[in-house]
Formats: sequence, C-alpha cells, structure tokens
Amino acid sequence: MLNLFNNHTYNVIVQRIAIATALLGIVFSLGSLGYFFIEDISLFDGLYMTFITITTIGFTEVTELSTVGRIFTMSIFVLGIGIISYIATQTTKLLFESEIFRTKAMQQQINSLENHYIIAGYGRIGQRIAHVLDEASVPTVIIDNDEEVIKELRESNFLYIEGDAQEEDILKKAGIKKAKGIVGSLTRDQDNIFVTLTARDLNPDLFILTRTNEHKNRRKIIRAGANKVVSPYEIGADRMANVILRPNVDQFLDNILGGPAQDYIFDEVKISKGSDLIDQSLSEANIRQNYSVIIIAINPSEEQEIQFNPGKDDTLREGDSLILLGDFNHIEAFREEVCKDHRSIDERVSNYDFIQYLNSNPIGFNQE
Repeated sequence: MLNLFNNHTYNVIVQRIAIATALLGIVFSLGSLGYFFIEDISLFDGLYMTFITITTIGFTEVTELSTVGRIFTMSIFVLGIGIISYIATQTTKLLFESEIFRTKAMQQQINSLENHYIIAGYGRIGQRIAHVLDEASVPTVIIDNDEEVIKELRESNFLYIEGDAQEEDILKKAGIKKAKGIVGSLTRDQDNIFVTLTARDLNPDLFILTRTNEHKNRRKIIRAGANKVVSPYEIGADRMANVILRPNVDQFLDNILGGPAQDYIFDEVKISKGSDLIDQSLSEANIRQNYSVIIIAINPSEEQEIQFNPGKDDTLREGDSLILLGDFNHIEAFREEVCKDHRSIDERVSNYDFIQYLNSNPIGFNQE
C-alpha cells in the first residue's frame, strides 16, 4: 500500500486530532474534579457525571445538582460536545484527504512508468494475468470500475485506475502513450473491441492482446487493431479434450505449465552481440548436450518465417531468437552466459502467432 504518512497535510490533521483528544481528556479530568469540589461526590462519580453529560446518554444524576453544579454541567457539555465534534470533523477530513493523497501518489507512480502493461478488466482472467505478470516483476496498471473490485485492489499492491477502460481519459491516466502493451480482458467482446480501437488510436505502436468469448468475433477484433486474440473458452475446451484424447500430452503440458514450481518451461532467448553461438550450426553448438536445453524453434532476426524443429545444419545468427524447452536455471544460465541476452522480462515480447502456426504446421522433436 502507498505510504501517506510523509505528507505534511496528513501529519497536520493527525496532530490536530491528537491535540483535540488530549483536550477531551483534560475536560474529563476537570469535570471529575469540578463535581468532586462543587457537589462533594467521589472522583469516580464525578467522572461518571462528566461522561453521561458529554455523551448525552441521559442517565440519572448520582446526586441532586446545585445551581452552580448545573451551570458547571452546561459548561462541561458545551466544551465536550465541541471537542468531540471537532475530532469527528478532522477524522472525516483525514479519511477524505488520505484517499486523495493515495490517489495522487498512485497517479504519480503511474506517470513515471514506461514500457508497462495495462490490464483492462480485473475479473477472473484479468486477475490471473495480473498476478502472473507481477510474479515476473513486469510493471502493470489495472483499469476497472466495479466497486467490489476497487475495494479488493485497494488492499493489494497493484497500481490501478478506477474508471471505464473504453474512455480515452482513463487510458491516458493509465499511461497508454508510454505503455508497451494492453490486455483487453473485459467480459463482453464489444467492450474489448472498443478498448482495442481506442488504445490503437492513442498509441499506434502498442502491443494489444485481447480476449474474445466467441470465435466469430476474432476477425472483428483483429480489424479493430489487436495484435493477438485469445479465446479462454476455446483454450479451456481444447485442454479438456486433450485430457481424453492425449492424456500423456496433457500430463506433459501440466508439468510445463503448472505454475512457478514446474520442472520445465518454455522460454525465449535472443542471441546477442558477443555470443559464441554466432555463425555456428546447431551441430557445432551442440546445445542440448552442452547446456541441457532443447531448441523448439528459431525466429530469425531477418524478416523470415520462423523455423520450427530446426535441423542440425541450420546456422545461428546474431539477433536470432531461440524458443527453448528446459529447466528454468539451465535456461537462465544459457541466456546470460552463452547468448549474452541481458534483457529484462518485460522487454521480451513477440508478435508472432505461434498458436496459429502450430495449428497449420504440426511439428516433432528430431534435433541432433
């Protein structure tokens, strides 16, 4: 949560409440002593009289009050009610100012972001995406206008904007012009289409990933400007069918996609300047034996078609991206030490539609 206690105005309000509370304590002390001397009752009875007077409970007095005692009671009442009203006012102001400070501080953090991702819609899908990106330390801003969702976001560490992601002003507040990508995860396809249109207009270079519920809307969303369109229902249905048709394949995918603790993962590594792999063939590099990772595909640095299941004579070039399967630690070591790829994870974005290619080009593993 954002730290507001360093704000000068916030501290001033807290000091006022503290002083008023101290004055209220003094009034209680004076009341107890006043009744003790004026009405000749015990200090505890005096405290009780002061309490029921200030709180206006209306219980019976412990003794018949004299004229002086009644005047004293009215004075205690006026002082006590005045101080309690002041404390209530300042407390309300504190809560109001805290929300303003929190919003301003959060907006300042968002304004300082660059190459971040915006998630439009914090439903079940948007929430999952946000947590996965957060685990990978990818800067993220969430947009939602549901009151219950906003309450949940207030208790989280996510940066967020309260509002409709279809509105230009809200997207601008989320830093759309400096963002690297946006994920349209709203419930309705028409809302995601409008978000896509608006986002593309505000940032022509933006990477836009959009959810769709119906396959027939995929083309419309692409025309609206999305780079990729994903149907969670189709993916879920296909995965469930694979449990029946290809149980071993499904188990393999479970091991790979099962979360942060999985044994093997897919990842992408770029061959950068200074790498010993440059101008070597796959047989010369002997990557699988030397580094315990498997090359699934090569995405050439030039505008060429991606090479799935590359052969032993294929040559590696500077700027080529390798799609790998392997243990996380082995891949990270291969990335840093061999490929000299020092990019942060939020810099590794591919616009290539691997799923579409896989559907039309089945592949196998035959690396040597």
